[in-house]
Amino acid sequence: MNVAKSDFGTLPAPEKLVRTIEHRDPDMSVKTVQVGHQGEVKTEFHYTTDGKEFTAKSTFGEIKGTAKWAGDTLVVETKRSLQGAEITQVDRWTLSEDGKSLNVQSVIQTPNGAFKMALSFDKQ
Repeated sequence: MNVAKSDFGTLPAPEKLVRTIEHRDPDMSVKTVQVGHQGEVKTEFHYTTDGKEFTAKSTFGEIKGTAKWAGDTLVVETKRSLQGAEITQVDRWTLSEDGKSLNVQSVIQTPNGAFKMALSFDKQ
């Protein structure tokens, strides 16, 4: 993650955030390692980019969602319950023209309102 190009809104930025993505359309696998105030959190999602519902397990419980293309943008919509509260998230993934960076714009809706985040990842 490129911290200088990312914006976590009201949340503290993690010390480290690495995503490993394997994509052979429509199959996609995303492994994330995040280190921050909650320690190290690892997640792994497997889904397809054709809009079919997927279910994934994370440290924070079960997540259901869909992923589909809208032109050159991958739109990933997820829902989960955290401590009895429903949280929805819409991520819009886009690649830079040179293919060297991935930008993820997120809108997260919680019972206390919505907030936005913007993450930028440099290709390794």
